[in-house]
Amino acid sequence: MRSAPPVRLLGSAARAALAPLGTAALLPLLPALAAAQGEGAHGEALRSTTDPVSQAIVGVVIAGLFVLLALEKAHRVLVVLGAVALLWAVTYLTPYTLVSLETAQAALDLNVLLLLAAMMAVVGVLKTTGVFGWAVARLLARANGRPRTVMRLVAWFTAGISAVADNVTTVIFVTPMSVRMAGALGVRPAVFLLPMVMAANIGGTATLIGDPPNIMIGSGAGLSFIDFLVALTVPCAVMMLAMEWYAERIFGGELHAATNAAWSPDPDPPTITDPTLLRWSLAISALIFVGFLTHSLTGMPAAVPAVLGAAAMLVVQDVLYLRRHRPTQGERVHGLLDVIEKEIEWPTLIFFAFLFIAVGAAVATGLIATVAAALAWAIHAGGDLLGLSPSGTLLFAALLICWVSGALSSLIDNIPFVAVTIPIVAGLRTQLPGDTSVLWWALALGACLGGNGTVVGASANVTAVGLAERAGHPIGFGEFSRFGVPVTALTLAIASLYLTLHVYAGAAGALGWSAAALVVLAAARIVADRRATVPPPVPREPARPAA
Repeated sequence: MRSAPPVRLLGSAARAALAPLGTAALLPLLPALAAAQGEGAHGEALRSTTDPVSQAIVGVVIAGLFVLLALEKAHRVLVVLGAVALLWAVTYLTPYTLVSLETAQAALDLNVLLLLAAMMAVVGVLKTTGVFGWAVARLLARANGRPRTVMRLVAWFTAGISAVADNVTTVIFVTPMSVRMAGALGVRPAVFLLPMVMAANIGGTATLIGDPPNIMIGSGAGLSFIDFLVALTVPCAVMMLAMEWYAERIFGGELHAATNAAWSPDPDPPTITDPTLLRWSLAISALIFVGFLTHSLTGMPAAVPAVLGAAAMLVVQDVLYLRRHRPTQGERVHGLLDVIEKEIEWPTLIFFAFLFIAVGAAVATGLIATVAAALAWAIHAGGDLLGLSPSGTLLFAALLICWVSGALSSLIDNIPFVAVTIPIVAGLRTQLPGDTSVLWWALALGACLGGNGTVVGASANVTAVGLAERAGHPIGFGEFSRFGVPVTALTLAIASLYLTLHVYAGAAGALGWSAAALVVLAAARIVADRRATVPPPVPREPARPAA
């Protein structure tokens, strides 16, 4: 899951008092602040208990939550609702205070919830203009109806946009188009949607602003946008090629069958049904993205420009409708209610809200801080036990941080884990030799790439699955994990190779080898594509002997 920085766990008074310290200075305080966030007017009674029993109860409940999600015996909203209800029952009926109502309110990430709702409304207004049908027809014509080409275009477009904008917003825009293209080509939507979601998370890993953990790491470590761009963009491009190769191997049969099916351009392709509303909507959408990109200047969370843009679009839609029609009182509210009732995916928002509360219990009881401390202990103990050289110990630490972060990010919100891990990594850097900046890249790669493992690993995952379900094409927890877990393992393996090169060849050497690998893989794909498009030679008939 992707949510907001750790400062949001503080109350308003605490934020005001500690604001001069900066976000980085607050990170070491997070476990204690999280444990105390329920304390307020009711005093000690609302403070979460941080003893091993409380942590164990939360761990068992969260583990049970994922088991039930994997079994798919009940709707995911019912499963997470039951988990939170159980946490609250333990909190108020036993001596163990896991997550009080006040703590739950602090755990809710209003930024994510409002961002999702607002961007769904924006897409709902855009749908009424006919732009998605028009864009799908143009893209299919450009790809000449080749499903493999369409899958690649969707994945790379998603990765590119996710590197500079919120990946949830990108997924909200691309998912309806992917579903339409899949229907036009006779392909299951999951064939396009699963690589698209993986690409969103890989693309978000490449830059400082692509994923919230990177923003936190950049702030805590003093790393710039250029630092992330130089260190991670090329390895992430290699991962995109690897993910694309794996997707074609898994879905090759379906793609091949659809390629061989008869397809021809629509003689009467869809057109834009409301050009005026589309022009207004595109202008407002552009301003929304400007708001996303200028966050460091304006201080506006992503939800603010999204809500402003959604409100503006709904107003424009209503004004244009009134100019063209003389509606009755019942029709007067057509646009707003139609978008709110039909286009906003309310089950997805409810799922997010209760999942935030469950993860908030893990933060408040100190469970995540315990995991982070165990990680630091394992690094020191492992280096001593294996008798590693200084470089070997540094590599061991980087690989352990990468893989533990990846595994945990597939299951829980990576934001609190990254928050409590940043000061631990900062401490390790003073105790290990060599270029210890590799530890920051290990944390960033593991925390961001691990989100591809399960449906709940990233906000983009849940959003895409929810939109697909609404469109009549559900993607189950098991189906997602069967594709996502191997992709996560593959990308983490590539990340491990990059970290190894970084330790033994230096930052410049790692970048050079990564660029060489990217060139070789891209050339190999081009050669393979050309061979696949060349028709087999026609066998010659043997010459007949002369009479």
